Amino acid sequence: MDNGKLPGGIDRGRRGFLRIAAGAVAATPLGLLGNEPAPAGAATTARPGKPADAGADHAVFGPVKQVRAGVLSVGYVEAGPADGRPVVLLHGFPYDIHSYVDVAPLLAAEGYRVIVPYFRGFGTTTFLSPHTPRDVDQAAFALDILALMDALGIREAVLAGYDWGSRTGDIIAALWPHRCRALVSVTGYLITNLAANRNPLPPAAENAWWYQYYFTTERGVLGLTENRYELGQFVWRFNSPTWTFPTETYDDTAAAFTNPDFVPIVIGNYRWRLGLAPAEPEYAALERRLQSAPTIAVPTITIDGRYDPFTPAGNGSAYRAKFTGRYDHRVLDVGHNVPQEDPHGFARAVVDADHL
Repeated sequence: MDNGKLPGGIDRGRRGFLRIAAGAVAATPLGLLGNEPAPAGAATTARPGKPADAGADHAVFGPVKQVRAGVLSVGYVEAGPADGRPVVLLHGFPYDIHSYVDVAPLLAAEGYRVIVPYFRGFGTTTFLSPHTPRDVDQAAFALDILALMDALGIREAVLAGYDWGSRTGDIIAALWPHRCRALVSVTGYLITNLAANRNPLPPAAENAWWYQYYFTTERGVLGLTENRYELGQFVWRFNSPTWTFPTETYDDTAAAFTNPDFVPIVIGNYRWRLGLAPAEPEYAALERRLQSAPTIAVPTITIDGRYDPFTPAGNGSAYRAKFTGRYDHRVLDVGHNVPQEDPHGFARAVVDADHL
């Protein structure tokens, strides 16, 4: 596999950061998670199905910190009190930490210590050595988050995510339940089963995954390299058909795609899921456990986006049996990027999962 030194990039400058200081937002317990407007200083994005207020201040959160964790220097944003109960929020593709620009201050105001990391290959998360293999097995992403938790002195956290973030949270909850106090998982159980992935889906579902097959070709590698900005924007619009987001909101995220390892990590991960990239021996024992489709016993809330093209039919019934502990399921009137389309609904799920 490529060492990550692929050419190409996008000329999109990262916008200035707005610091969210711990304790800067005061609220009564759960006060921000009702119908009240976000407090002054909280970041703003478009609400589900509606354009952003043209007069609203655009803000991204920060500062982005760096910490050595495992084989990475992980970039992350932290909000809330340092002694608060930890929550780790996990993004997907083609997304980044800005999916949680509104969720983080809501949870910080409830007293949580909120950690929002970039995955390997995104944003400011980089490999410590140019000689480290750019592994893409699903287990590698989970180990990255566990290493981050260790580096930050976090023994146990509420894990919440969507897309790649759901998969990573599910893996940790299944294999290391003592590290996961509770789980919020959009689209339910997303641990990749390589044997099942050999089976075709109905044509409409296959169509939604067009880029997965595009990335199996060298044309797709070149396309992601040269057109990563446009490709990500196209996927955003397809994935969230009821969300009208301003260009500057997308630009904040697209800046994360300039990471030199972005293309090899994305291409490699999708090829790995289809059995077209080799599994690394160091993850073999973990993958054997994951390929048995282990159940998840930690308290969990699953979320489906009503307009998410990847949401399975049946109001969560397709994956209900995989969650054997205390459980709740919710359907929100949004598409795929649940935390950014409905930050209050997502933050509420985090708090409720913590109290299951």
